[in-house]
Amino acid sequence: MQRLSSRNEYTIGWVCALPHERTAAIAMLDVEHSRPRDFAQLNADTNSYAWGHISTTSGVHNVVIASLPTGIYGTSSAASTAAMMLMSFPKVRFGLMVGIGAGIPRDGGPDIRLGDVAVSKPVGTSGGVVQYDFVKALQDGQLQRIGSLNNPPMVLLNAVTAIRGQPQSRVSHYLAEMLRKPHIQNPPQGGRSYSSPGPNRDVLFPDTYKHRVPGADCSSCDSKIQVIRSPRNSTDPQVHYGVIASGNAVVKDAAARNRFVQQTGADCICFEMEAAGLMNSFPCLVIRGICDYADAHKNDDWQGYAAAVAAAYAKDLLHYVPLQAVNKGSRPRHL
Repeated sequence: MQRLSSRNEYTIGWVCALPHERTAAIAMLDVEHSRPRDFAQLNADTNSYAWGHISTTSGVHNVVIASLPTGIYGTSSAASTAAMMLMSFPKVRFGLMVGIGAGIPRDGGPDIRLGDVAVSKPVGTSGGVVQYDFVKALQDGQLQRIGSLNNPPMVLLNAVTAIRGQPQSRVSHYLAEMLRKPHIQNPPQGGRSYSSPGPNRDVLFPDTYKHRVPGADCSSCDSKIQVIRSPRNSTDPQVHYGVIASGNAVVKDAAARNRFVQQTGADCICFEMEAAGLMNSFPCLVIRGICDYADAHKNDDWQGYAAAVAAAYAKDLLHYVPLQAVNKGSRPRHL
């Protein structure tokens, strides 16, 4: 395992929340690193780190990965994790917030399906992420979102423009490489699968149809009333760019999902729980693999694959980030 001399050689911070998101992130590294020789972790820094690099045509990007404490999620936990990373790795120039999220299906909106990727993009007055649970109550029970969040760094927005202009994505290639790794092929007992459950396991029900028990899956739900969508020509994940809704609530009800989206005032494509804690102090792009639809039918079947596709997109994106642009980038202000 390679070992770098200094923590100052790491310029990209990769933050994830869940253990399987961390596993997917590490699996995307071309080479894993051991702890930098000069890194003596401060008592105030309780993060658990992984290190490595991703090789691109412009050079090698050294990446430090940190995940949130098990069972402690949300915007505040993400902010704390990023703050400690910036404290311990002073040359980190920007971040990637990578993991799973909930797709937001709606009539006339993008055809978002399980296993797709959602990427934050500035739209109108939004920097690409809105905090859906930071609101004020108005007359007649109306809610209005308050506050605003920063745009992702320009170097990452330029990389997004470049990757969108490519005729062929490398996401499926990186997924296939990951799935060939022995520890991914043979996870420990109870470990998560990172393979796609398949399009037949992607079922969308009308907003008003509640999940039927027993069981965490939808085997008891009436498949005859599911929303019929045209089959896709390819099983490769599609990438959607737009506004991502971030907050501290786990959304498992279609009516609540729609209400939250409405009060943001934005055409959101995805829900997640960490990015709002990062955007104003840890310049980053948010990348989410879609694992459910934030409704009563939410389950864990797609979480491993969704984490993998998000990590694969993040790796592909770094190929369009020039090494010199990272080295010349400004230091994020401390959280």
